[in-house]
Amino acid sequence: MVVNLSSNNSLLSQWICEIRDIEVQKDRSRFRKNMERIGEVAAYEISKELPYREVTVQTQMGEATGYVLEQEPVLATILRAGLPLQQGLLNYFDKSDCAFITAYRKHNPDGSFEIKQEYITSPDITGRPLIISDPMLATGASMVLSLQAILEENRPSQIHVVTAIACTVGIEYLMRKIPGVYLWAGAIDEELTARGYIVPGLGDAGDLSYGDKTQA
Repeated sequence: MVVNLSSNNSLLSQWICEIRDIEVQKDRSRFRKNMERIGEVAAYEISKELPYREVTVQTQMGEATGYVLEQEPVLATILRAGLPLQQGLLNYFDKSDCAFITAYRKHNPDGSFEIKQEYITSPDITGRPLIISDPMLATGASMVLSLQAILEENRPSQIHVVTAIACTVGIEYLMRKIPGVYLWAGAIDEELTARGYIVPGLGDAGDLSYGDKTQA
């Protein structure tokens, strides 16, 4: 299932415009906050797809019947760019365990790149819903590599991928490599450059959140 969260106009549409705007991007705090808000919207929508159980709670006036999550999801993210998005998810799924993965583009002198995945720390996810976040789904290679690393040791009950901007190329690659995954995108763009950048996209989400980086 692929959900474009901006298919209907809402405040999320405004936040997507702001994270794309090169003038607004100069304010790192605002950029991170908007990413966090997008994560919160995604968390609410994902919560509708999770299993619940019936409970009875005691009020001051009697008993009330309601529903609570059957099991808290595990929230994973790809460092470092995914941290604000994951924080938004954690604001809503505030009892969740978290997992962290490194997956980055190692650029070659000829302009090509390969994905490096060097580190993963995770609780046991077997039988639990997994929600993994990364601001950009461009080629889909980083997300697929990260999920494959997780699935070597775990069998989650559901897999939800959350991204601020996704490209159709990356979506198709993800769905082909990881069948049955749910994708929640703040917006979906059609174009991908030869160097693997989404157009119009927004730029490097990690740099916009935390500053320019150098790569050894």
